[in-house]
Amino acid sequence: QVQLVESGGGLVQAGGSLRLSCQASGRSESTYNAGWFRQAPGKEREFVASITWTYGITYYADSVKGRFTISRDNAKKTVDLQMNSLEPEDTAIYYCVARNTYEGEYDYWGLGTQVTVSS
Repeated sequence: QVQLVESGGGLVQAGGSLRLSCQASGRSESTYNAGWFRQAPGKEREFVASITWTYGITYYADSVKGRFTISRDNAKKTVDLQMNSLEPEDTAIYYCVARNTYEGEYDYWGLGTQVTVSS
C-alpha cells in the first residue's frame, strides 16, 4: 500500500503563488508516477500534472501549462507542485495521486488540500 499526504494549500490573491507538497509513504517505490488532480465546486475532477519517478518525465493540463511546475525528490519521496500566476479558476481541492502502471486509473489518492484564489 501507498499513502499520500498533501500540504501547502491555502488562500492567495489572484496573481500569487502557492507550493503544494505531497509526501509518499509505504511501498511508493513500486509506483510508476505521481501527480496532481483537482476538483472545483460543482465540477468534475480533472488532471493537473504528473511526473515519472525514474526519469522525471512531466505532463501538464493545458490550463496550467506555463504557470505550474511539478517536481519530485526520489530520496524524500515527495512530489511538489509550484503554482504561479494563480487565477480564481484554479480554486479547487488538490489531490496527490500515484499509479502503479504506465497508464490507466490512478491507484492511490491523498485526502486533498484546499486552494482558494481570490479575485
